[in-house]
Formats: sequence, structure tokens, C-alpha cells
Amino acid sequence: MTVTVLIADDEPELGRDLERQLRLLWPELGSIHHASDGHEALRSLATMRPAVAFLDIRMPGLTGLDVSRRLPHSCHVVFVTAYDQYAVEAFEREAVDYLLKPVREERLLTTVERLRRRLAAPDRSTPDLAALLARLDRALAQPEPHLEWLRVSVGERIRLIAAAEALFFRSEDKYTTIHTLDGEFLIRTPLKELEARLDPRHFWRIHRNCIVNVRQIHSVTRDFRGRLLLTLRDTDHTLAVSRSYADKFRQM
Repeated sequence: MTVTVLIADDEPELGRDLERQLRLLWPELGSIHHASDGHEALRSLATMRPAVAFLDIRMPGLTGLDVSRRLPHSCHVVFVTAYDQYAVEAFEREAVDYLLKPVREERLLTTVERLRRRLAAPDRSTPDLAALLARLDRALAQPEPHLEWLRVSVGERIRLIAAAEALFFRSEDKYTTIHTLDGEFLIRTPLKELEARLDPRHFWRIHRNCIVNVRQIHSVTRDFRGRLLLTLRDTDHTLAVSRSYADKFRQM
């Protein structure tokens, strides 16, 4: 049986990586379509009528949860989420499956095996999706945990960088650069969004275009104009603190 799949994710590189892994683990798959937001996902569901949909929980326009509530036809749903285990316990043992980002091959293999069994038994009773989504809504209503891992594209691969390893973040045009001891990496996440998700105890805004990891600060000095300058551990980087954010360093 040829199986058509939809992958809906607003991060194209993650969608491509998921397709690559699916092709390896499920070689008999048919066509795989992609959608970059919830509205596009609904249109693809209506026209392509895939048997399986991988839906990112957080997408622009309509979330993966919104899309699943409006499914135009019967479809096996797999949620893809960056949330920790506490958020997905609401449906761990249900017929609807989930994957945590970044998707790991061994976990995806379990999902593929589950999907194969369900597709081979089409008369199997479907779960109460409405009740399942209600439980997930309640779980996701909990405060969002601080960002611990950052996903960056390195060629065709996705690399994980621990937030604690970042020296500082700098906004440049449409991108944000993560500076680490290993090098510099570009992400599309705006600095304002990063600031909201990083732990404020450890990450401070020091300029409109810069956030520093406080744990990486070696020393604080003043230049001849009275500006605060930060020297970072084990690097030659020196960061200037704008006057708007200088108050944070008075206690240091």
C-alpha cells in the first residue's frame, strides 16, 4: 500500500530532515508533501488527502492542534513538538503519536512501526480526538520552560547547541548569530523572541542587538567615555553595554 504523508513545519530544514529520516526508515512511502504553516497544511490535507500528517504544534496562523481539529478527512496524526515530556504525557499512550524535536531516529522508528500497524488495520477504532486535544491544551497551558537547546543548520544537518554554551547572541539583519567557543551559527529566531524564552537569570540584554550569557562574563570595566565593557571567558570578545541596560551591572 502506497502511503502519502504531509509534513507541516514552519522550520523548513527540520521538515527536510524529517523527510530524509522517513525515507530511510520507511522506504515504501509514496509522496511526501510539505506545508510551512497551518493554513497551508489544511489546504494540503484537503487536496492531497494524505494517510499520515506530521503536524508541528507551534506554527504561524493555525497551530498543529488547530489543524487537527479541522481535519477534512480521516488521517493518522503525529504531533511534532519542542516541549518536554510533561506536555505530551496527555497523549503518550493514545492512537495519536508525538515526536519531540529534534527528531531522533530511534524514536521515529517507533512511530513508523505504530503507523504501519494502524494502517494495516483500518477498521481499528479511532481515539476520541476532541478529548485528547482538550487534555493536551491543559498540559500546554503550563508555563513554557526556558529554552535549553538551540537548533542550527550546518549544511544539510541539524546541530544542537546547549543554550549554556552560547557566549552571546547578536542580531544581524533578519538573522541572529549565536557566538560560541566553537564558532558562529545563524538562526532565524528574532532576538526579542529569544529573550522571552531564555532564562532571565543567566541571559541579559545589554544592547538592542545583543544578549549576553552572564555566566560567560569574565570582567566588567569602563572605557574613557564611561561605557561598560564586558570581557568574556576564554575569548577575545569585548562587548559594550548600552546605557539603557547599564543598571543591571551596578550590583556586580
